Parts: sequence; structure tokens; C-alpha cells
Amino acid sequence: MGIYILLVTAALAAVATLAAARYGAFLRVTPTLSEEGGERLVYEELRGDYRLSGPAMDRVYYSLLNERAIETFLGFGLYYDDPRRTPKAELRSEAGCVIEDPDRTRASELGPGFLQRDFPRGTYATAEFPFRGKASIMLGILKVYPALAAAATAAGYGPGGFIMERYDVPGKRILYRKQLLGETRP
Repeated sequence: MGIYILLVTAALAAVATLAAARYGAFLRVTPTLSEEGGERLVYEELRGDYRLSGPAMDRVYYSLLNERAIETFLGFGLYYDDPRRTPKAELRSEAGCVIEDPDRTRASELGPGFLQRDFPRGTYATAEFPFRGKASIMLGILKVYPALAAAATAAGYGPGGFIMERYDVPGKRILYRKQLLGETRP
């Protein structure tokens, strides 16, 4: 009986380890500073729990697809507030889709009901993480956000600033961008 319990425990530990590896738990995050931006964003403005961003991305995606026959493969969430310092009801974010270049002219003709703008070009602290479902998103928040903050500080920038999560569905990756705010070095 004891050997079976040991085998079952070992098998469960192996499965948990493989699952954690699949979702990126053991990956090393190495942020860089890079020139990014310029994409056309179609989005909803949100106030409240950041969990609202997933359904908002879906609404924008299906509105573009069903009402305008524009298919997108990149979703995004833009998060302005630190949830450790801001009450959940006051968290500000935007969520939606990135319009790829071939459909960009059609996006300019979307009309009312679709908020849109160009994401500003600039230098951001960036990092990538695998996108294999909700577990990847949670692990990315735990691993990537602190690494981006450390990279920004090491480069002489102050704390704060928004973070964008851009979901590349076909590429199965999440690109994170952290806004760099005012240099703190003398």
C-alpha cells in the first residue's frame, strides 16, 4: 500500500512540474529597453477589477469580426494603476485588439461605438512570456512585472507608469511593455 501512495505522489508531482513548466514557471525573464509602439488600438475603457479586461477584449474582437469583418490576432490590456495601492473599484484600464496593418485603413472608418487610437511610440521596458492560457497570464504577472520594474529602476527611471500586455495569439506569446517615467539619476 505504501509503495502505491509513493508512486501516486511522485506521478502527481511530475504532472504538476510539467504543467508549471508548460505555463512558464521556470523561465527566466530578461527585460530590455526597446523602441516600441505605433499600433492602432481598438478598445473599451474600463474602471474596476482588472479581471474585466478579458471579457472586454472578447467583446471588441467579436464586434470587429461580426460587424466589420475585421479579424485580429493581437489582443491587449493596458493597466494604469497598481492594484496593491489602488482600490479595486478605482482601477483604470483599456482592453481590446490591435489592428494589424492590412486592416488599418478600414479601422479608421469604424465609426461610432469603437474607441481607437495609436499607441504612442517610445522607449519601453519590454519582456516576453509564453501565452498558453490563463495560467500563463497569472505567472506572467508574478514574474514579468517585478522584472520590468527592476529593469526600469536599473536604467535610472522612476517607479510607476502603465503596463501593456499584448497577446500574440498565433505566436503564443505575451509582450509586456512598461512605461518609463522620469529619470531619477542626477
